[in-house]
Amino acid sequence: MFENLTLRLQSVFQKLKGKGTLSEQDVSRAMREIRRALLQADVNFKVVKDFIAEVETEAVGSDVFSGLNPGQHVIKLVNQHLIKLLGEKVSKLKVASKPPTTVMLVGLQGSGKTTACAKLARLIKQAHRFPLLVAADVYRPAAIDQLEKLGAKLEIEVFSRGKQDPVKTATEAVDYSRQKGWDTVIIDTAGRLHIDEELMNELKMMKQKVEPTEILLIADAMTGQDAVNIASSFDEQLGIDGVILTKMDGDARGGAALSIRAVTGKPIKFVGMGEKLEMIEQFHPDRMASRILGMGDVLTFIEKAEKAMSKKEAEELERKLRRDEFTLEDFMGSIKQLRKMGPLEQLLDMIPGMGKIKALKDFEFDESEVKQVEAIISSMTKEERLNSSILNGSRRRRIARGSGTEVQDVNALLRQFAQVKKMMKQMKGRGKGGALPFMPRMFSG
Repeated sequence: MFENLTLRLQSVFQKLKGKGTLSEQDVSRAMREIRRALLQADVNFKVVKDFIAEVETEAVGSDVFSGLNPGQHVIKLVNQHLIKLLGEKVSKLKVASKPPTTVMLVGLQGSGKTTACAKLARLIKQAHRFPLLVAADVYRPAAIDQLEKLGAKLEIEVFSRGKQDPVKTATEAVDYSRQKGWDTVIIDTAGRLHIDEELMNELKMMKQKVEPTEILLIADAMTGQDAVNIASSFDEQLGIDGVILTKMDGDARGGAALSIRAVTGKPIKFVGMGEKLEMIEQFHPDRMASRILGMGDVLTFIEKAEKAMSKKEAEELERKLRRDEFTLEDFMGSIKQLRKMGPLEQLLDMIPGMGKIKALKDFEFDESEVKQVEAIISSMTKEERLNSSILNGSRRRRIARGSGTEVQDVNALLRQFAQVKKMMKQMKGRGKGGALPFMPRMFSG
């Protein structure tokens, strides 16, 4: 989502390299370009104006710190103010002093509210708590059915009373949770195509009856400034405690993420990075600022790697590396673990400097190459996967036919495997997740 903004900002910083000091003219020119980049990213005009004024005040006439060139110094200032703009601290979900913790999810129709309910419930379940989903959207066709299917997939109970008054349903659900011992209640409320009095009155009544621990707005990041306006309206009329931004994996300009906190004063708590239920992340202002500036997000990458590979698997891999026993079977396992971490293009964005590589004209990202690798290895016998040295010409031709590829594709994979094996031997002892950064070549250049 921030790719164009990232490239524009990096271009500004590049122009400041090699200068010994920052003159007022240098800073003014850089700030004009940053202002233009932020406005084109659909960041709120007033937010941009205040942001530029603060950065410019600090940058003009300031001495460049030892070890930093002017470009790096401006990056440091922009990074600090981006973090401030995004909220500085991680805002976690509040927990009620007396169970259940009740969370109302509100928002307009089409923002991804029902899916966000299930994603949030999944996170809570992973934290060893016991969520109950409540189907209180009785107006949208199939909304209740959708939530029940998502709940069944996650093995989380869904409380539903059909077309009954949603306020009554929510109230009964909270009472039910106390009886059954559920410690968290997540209410999927009704949305509308636009904010109207009827919607707000229903939500106000529900708030009064269930006394939620938190009210979270589901906002579609793809709608840009509309998401900011919607957040402001919901906060003024209902009072929200935070925001979950959905569709952050889209190709829109991303201004909502940079504007909502500053305009509403309410923190972004989570971001949805795709449609799958696992594609939701706790929002970290510092990490998001780092991504926007093209500096990657190594901490999130590591967290995802740790979830994809268990301690036992990591220790077994370490043992195989020490004994030089890493096989194509293990290589296949590492690729599958990598794919469990999420879309590979999103993972690439977490690697520092990848933005510059992706900007190259001859850069080509093709996730189908990974599927091809899986097809080739799957076409091998168990013996061949465990001992690639026996792969002679006839075996390679058979594998190519079985995987729907060419012999040269099989040969290329074996060369890549040899390179990965060599690199991984050099990475021995670096701990859990060490295998995951290595994958088949998915771009050229």
